[in-house]
Amino acid sequence: MPFVTVISAAGLTMQFGSQRALDSLDLEVPKGVTGLVGANGAGKTTLMSIALGLRPATSGTITVLGLDPAKDAARLRSVVGYGPERNVLPEDMPASDFVKHLAEVRGMPKSEARGRASDALWLVGLGEERFRALGTMSTGQRQRVKLAQAIAADPSLVLLDEPTDGLDPVQRDEMLALIRQISADYGIDVLLSSHLLEEVERICDNIVALDAGRLVAQGPLASLVGDTTTITAELVEHPGAVDAVEERLRAAGLDVRRDLNQLRVTAADQQTSLDAIRDAVAAEQARLRRVVIDRTTLEDLFTKAPA
Repeated sequence: MPFVTVISAAGLTMQFGSQRALDSLDLEVPKGVTGLVGANGAGKTTLMSIALGLRPATSGTITVLGLDPAKDAARLRSVVGYGPERNVLPEDMPASDFVKHLAEVRGMPKSEARGRASDALWLVGLGEERFRALGTMSTGQRQRVKLAQAIAADPSLVLLDEPTDGLDPVQRDEMLALIRQISADYGIDVLLSSHLLEEVERICDNIVALDAGRLVAQGPLASLVGDTTTITAELVEHPGAVDAVEERLRAAGLDVRRDLNQLRVTAADQQTSLDAIRDAVAAEQARLRRVVIDRTTLEDLFTKAPA
């Protein structure tokens, strides 16, 4: 039976001595590509560890694809892939053997595992390098190997912990494109952990945002950051100029808020609004001091979150 929600948690709490890594989380991770965001120490890796059944929560409940990680570890391992943050690859093992071995650990028959390992390495761009020892590979290639082993056993869900860590901008772009392609082409749901908010905005459908173990926000990316832009036009004041420009913008059907000599326009269509501001200023022979374009970002979710 297909699941609309791939991970669900209620009151999930993780306590390490006096430190509370997760604080009564109630969350839903839907299908698609979901970004798990927050600063280092926010609880992202702890949440993934509990979801994978690697450690039990102090209290609360969690299900992954309808399974309880604490009770259904073997079944969960067969349908979930994982790419860890740390470099835990065996130095002397060829990439193909490593990926094949982990596919077998997840329950894939030996007769299929070698072919699947080869396919996965070709998919991530390491087909020609698949027999190289992991210790001779670059950081970017190692990250691709971690992605290949996560998908080789044909999982329904993949958890990726900081998959772009240590990559340069070009390598980061390529990795993000790969992750998006894997989800779109093969129907694999992805939970992507990252502290880089900009890259999450680029490829994720949904967001779960944590701060110091607490849930800051969750939901579709579009609903959290919105598709609108705020344009602030600051005019050089002279009698009646700001009033007249404001009146023209309202007559053009724009949402305008006034603050002294600043006019803030909420713009669904950025270019149309900029054109209207230009035309109104020119028609009234007013003078612009500056125009500032501001779009809501994921960073704003943390800035506005209660302490």
